[in-house]
Amino acid sequence: MSSSAPPPDSAAFCADLVRSHDFSHYAATLFAPAPERRALLALYAFNVEIVRVRDQVSQPLPGEIRLQWWTDMLSGQVHGSAEGNPVAAELLRAIRDFDLPVEPLSLLADEHQFDLYNDPMPTMTALEGYLAATCSALFALAARIMASPLDAAEHLARHAGLAQGIAQVIANLPRDAAHRRLFLPQQVLASHGCNMEDVFAGKETPNLRAVLNQLAGEAGQHLTTALSLLAEVPPSARPAFLPLSQVRADLERLSQPARNPFTPQQSSRLRTLWTLWRASRSREFTK
Repeated sequence: MSSSAPPPDSAAFCADLVRSHDFSHYAATLFAPAPERRALLALYAFNVEIVRVRDQVSQPLPGEIRLQWWTDMLSGQVHGSAEGNPVAAELLRAIRDFDLPVEPLSLLADEHQFDLYNDPMPTMTALEGYLAATCSALFALAARIMASPLDAAEHLARHAGLAQGIAQVIANLPRDAAHRRLFLPQQVLASHGCNMEDVFAGKETPNLRAVLNQLAGEAGQHLTTALSLLAEVPPSARPAFLPLSQVRADLERLSQPARNPFTPQQSSRLRTLWTLWRASRSREFTK
């Protein structure tokens, strides 16, 4: 990999990208020291670029090519164009400065190939594997930026990512169903007698609510476990897990009985900032 310094405006580019497309993670970085914050923004900007691929292509092949560019870049096979890409330049800088492992980043990009196809998520185990390689990996890498590698942080990151990822599956249902994408596991749908076509048609049924209640329960269990594990990591690592406070707020909102699961609902930026600020001062994140 190239060790040349990234362009001076690449950090600002990453900050703007994350602020626009992943405000919860952006807000969480505000509580990190400046050097770590820059690396976190590079990590989250990379994730934004990977996640956005599916919305930027109309066919899987161009998406595969874009994702392959990132895996090639991480393996050192892309040279001149890497420095010209502000996110790639910042990510390479973060990898170098914080000794980040490349393999989880490559696996994250590879796992998002699933997004390019309209294959339904088959089982809960498959969903957990997908989320472990994406959401959990992001938490683990963020924790490594904030503190030296810790086994306790890896365990915490797994549960944190599963909680966050399952909550996102529930929250993203309106958009995914409209595009005939299904991250709700077929296995769980079948166990509650929920018809896939009803989901694509946006029909709110008792069967679908049972599916979503089961998933929200699973996310809640992972969240409870993750929060209980916070005490096992040093305070310096805990800002990496501040997004868990937003997951808790999202699950409370998504679990309201009267909520229509096909009506998009997003927390306001001001509420997100307030949630994270309050969490940053709470005992679970500071003691």
